[in-house]
Order: sequence, then C-alpha cells, then structure tokens
Amino acid sequence: MCATPIGNLEDITLRALRVLQEVSLIAAEDTRRTRKLLSYYDIHTPVTSYHEHNKHNKGLKLIERLKEGKDIALVSDAGTPGISDPGQELVALAVGEGITVTPVPGASAVITSLIISGLPTNRFAFEGFLPRGKKDRSRILTELVAEERTIVFYESPHRIVKTLREILQLAGDRNAAVTRELTKVYEQTIRGRLSFLIEYFQENPPKGEFTVVVAGTKGEKKEPLLRDSKDIHELVNDLVLKGYDKKGAIKEAARIIGISKREVYNLLLDAQNGKTR
Repeated sequence: MCATPIGNLEDITLRALRVLQEVSLIAAEDTRRTRKLLSYYDIHTPVTSYHEHNKHNKGLKLIERLKEGKDIALVSDAGTPGISDPGQELVALAVGEGITVTPVPGASAVITSLIISGLPTNRFAFEGFLPRGKKDRSRILTELVAEERTIVFYESPHRIVKTLREILQLAGDRNAAVTRELTKVYEQTIRGRLSFLIEYFQENPPKGEFTVVVAGTKGEKKEPLLRDSKDIHELVNDLVLKGYDKKGAIKEAARIIGISKREVYNLLLDAQNGKTR
C-alpha cells in the first residue's frame, strides 16, 4: 500500500520510490497519472489498472500474482490508497489469503488539510465524500453536525456552496476551513465562519479539489437561523441602528444568515411589499 504525492511530486518518500522500482507490478487507480509520476523519477516498472469499476475481477487476478510470490505496489491517483479510493477490498482479499500487506506511508489530503485548518486536531471524524442521494446525505450530515470532534470530508467544486449551506442550516455558523489544490501551485486555504465561506465562494467561483474541515459541537453555540423576509428586514434595521449603512447592513446580514447579498436584498423588497417567504 504505497502512498504517492497529492500534488507536488517532491512529496514522496525515498522508501516509496525504492518500492515502486523494485516491485514486479504497480496496480494504479489512474495509470496515466501514475505513469507521469514514474516518468518524473525514471521508474520503468509495469503498470496495470485497479479502480472502482474493475476492482472485483482485477483484485482476484492480483491475488493470484501475489500467491505466485510476486510483489505488487498498490497506488491511488494521489495520496494514500484505501482512503476514499479503491484498496480496502484488495487488502481484505490478501489478508484472507494470508498474504503480507505492508504500508508505505506518505501524503494524505485528510491530514494535510486538518493540520493547517486552525481547528482542533486531537480528535476528528473523517467522512470521505458525502452521499449524493438526498435521503442518505441528510442522514449523514445530521449525524456529522452532532459530532464533538472536528469533521473532515471531501467535496467537489460543484457542490461546495450547497454543502456549506446545508451544514449552516443544521449546525449554525461554525468555524471551518476549506482547502483546495493542496501542495500544488494554486494551493489555497480559506478559514472563517460558514457564512463567510459561503459568501466567499459565491463571489469567487470554486475550482479544484476541496477538503472541508468543520468545527465540532464542543465550544460551538448553535444560533437560530432567520428564514423569512420579515425577520431579515428586522435584522437589517437592527444593524442600521447599530451604525451600519444600508449596503453594509445587507452585507452583514448575508454573512450572519449564510445567504448572498442579492438574496437579502430581494427578501427586503418582499418585506417592503408585504410579501413573506
């Protein structure tokens, strides 16, 4: 089980390079990406595919090779294999056959994101990718926001704003950190309350591969969220009384609630026209 870089090709251990050179075969989730890594380090070991769609049949073939006495390195497209990537099934097959499984540790997006998040690292819960189905997704998110531990999960750029909104509605305006393109040229970490992150990604279209880190319930107070135009109208008026100008009050209301400034403005218009939604 051989960890490979999550971005920067220099983030690989000397041991991993030796193993990749010495084994009889490399089983790779993405053969094209793995061949780029091997080419960079002038390694010429044969590569075969092992991914989500062929893991059952290919796994049995790899086990036969291992039983013949061959050594195989399993790599994912990036990071540590078996973590939200194919791998655990092959390990289970190998263990069942009495075949030695050896870890060659290295880069992991989970740990890399966690340690730079600014949130507690002593206890955390990792969820991988959230389900896409509405029912399963709602169930998992409800379980996660009840966690006292720091929460870590992966998300796509297409769903990042939606997911942050869902967590905000369920858990209140917690501290969080979103990392993207870790160890690459455009690496970025955005930290702040969920409402701030939502507004940030509404104004800056998200791109890249994301890891989200959210504070657990411990030390985080859930505030009731405002939902209708009347409440938002009152909030904006309160902010104006506190010294904000109208534009600043709308921006601050959007941050507090976790919606866009445009949405706040439209709800204010509804309230002024006697509509409630």
